[in-house]
Formats: sequence, C-alpha cells, structure tokens
Amino acid sequence: MSARTALSRGLTAQRLCKNVTLYLNELTSPGGRIQSQTPDDQKPLTLMLPWLGSRPQAVAKYCEIYFRSGFDVLVVESEVKDFLWPRWGLDRGKALLELLQIEPLKSRPLLIHAFSIGGYTFSQLLVHISRDQQQYQAVANRIKGQVYDSLVIGSLEHMATGLGKTIFPRWESLIKQASMLYFSIFKRQTVDYFNSNIDIFYNTPVRAPALFFFCENDLLSDAPSVDKLMDFWQKRGMDITAKKWKVSTHAGHLRRHPQEYLSTFETFLHSLQIAPLKAKM
Repeated sequence: MSARTALSRGLTAQRLCKNVTLYLNELTSPGGRIQSQTPDDQKPLTLMLPWLGSRPQAVAKYCEIYFRSGFDVLVVESEVKDFLWPRWGLDRGKALLELLQIEPLKSRPLLIHAFSIGGYTFSQLLVHISRDQQQYQAVANRIKGQVYDSLVIGSLEHMATGLGKTIFPRWESLIKQASMLYFSIFKRQTVDYFNSNIDIFYNTPVRAPALFFFCENDLLSDAPSVDKLMDFWQKRGMDITAKKWKVSTHAGHLRRHPQEYLSTFETFLHSLQIAPLKAKM
C-alpha cells in the first residue's frame, strides 16, 4: 500500500514501498498555472540513490534542483544489509526494476543521480538488465542521463572504510577491520559479487551521457579509479562530463562548491534535452 502526503509548494510524497518514495512535482507559477504541460507518462523522472545515512533535509536540497526543472523524483534509500549481503541487494534491485515498469512510472524518461554507495545500489539494477535484456532493456533505453556524485569505487578497503565512516564514525577503525574480516570469511557471498558488479558497471548496458562529481582528497571515492572508469567509458563511445576538485567533501560538493556544482549540473541537464522547463538554478 502506498501512502500520500501533501507537501508545500505543490509537491506530493507517495510512499511506494519500504525505502522508496515518489515525489510528484506540480510546482506552479506566480499566476497559479502549472508551468509544465508535459503529459504525465512523458514527464522526466529522477531515480535518486542517496548515500548511506543521508538526512532527509540534505537529500531535499538535491530534489529541489530537479523540482525547479520540472522533474518528479523517486528516492530509493540504500541499506547496509543490502551491501553486506549482496543477494538481498539484488532482490531489491529486481523489485525496483519491476516498479519502474508499472504505472505511474512506466514509459517515463529517466535520469540516474547516485551518491557514494548509491552507485553500488544502481549496479544491482545493471546486473539484472545485463542478465535479462529482453525483460529490462526497455528500462535501460529510457535512461537519458547519469550523475555520479562521490562514487565509491576502488578497492574493497575503500568500501570497508566507507562503512566505518557512515555507520559508526566513532568506531571507524574497528568497523573497517570487522568488515574486512567479514568479507574474507564470506568471500563467495560478498567479494565475488562485488567484483562481478564492478565488471558489469564498467561494461554497463546503459550508454547514456554521464556526469561525475568527485575530488582528490576523498578517502571513499578514489579519484584515480574514477578517472580510470571515465576513460574506459569514453573509449566505449560514451559522452562523459566531469567536475573534479582538489579539495572537497564526500557527498558534500554542492554544499562546499555550490556555484560550480550547479553550473556544471545545469549545463549537463540542458544538454540532455529532457527537462520540460528551463531551470533557473
């Protein structure tokens, strides 16, 4: 059962299932008329995959950017258990793909916006798309753009560090050590899945243009690994845009560098030609 909540300024929140909320955007102009006349089945939808432990107020700032551009936003929160036991994450990925193929989400142009470990969550969808293209290729074809903010990519140690920083920061070192031990004990159920996901992510069935936000001082998002991924995708013929800072904050680039972030994002979004409104950032 889904629950609807009326929000301010013409927004409605609809809880579709656990950790999945659809924000319907009906922002109006000062005269009271709805600015976007795009039919509902063609209205662009952002699939937003926040970082672990993200606060609603922080995620809302990114949603606002899309609302001003006439998008609806589907927020899918990641869970630690889906990362620690990838089989559960795969089940959730399949359920999300099924959700994207029914009303009111069916046929919508899609834009992916993944933060930090949210990129791993998206890779779970890519696994199913790669395995069953007949069933899910239509969803892949609807994806018109990809945004990766502080993508967690690199060694398994980077992932373990990320868990420590996001779950119990005060016990970061202990969590990291325990995670590495856990991964070594359950290698077949964890590490082998991670390696397979990385391979599928590199050889993604989604060829839409991609924008990367990252920095050189991020312990979770390894800059050389992000550079390597972008180079690989470019050689596959994909259109890649990047904004890299020497110093910034993991999943906090918008707060740290608001003008550069928004300017880069706006240029990328307009290049996709899917936004029904001319966004004024």
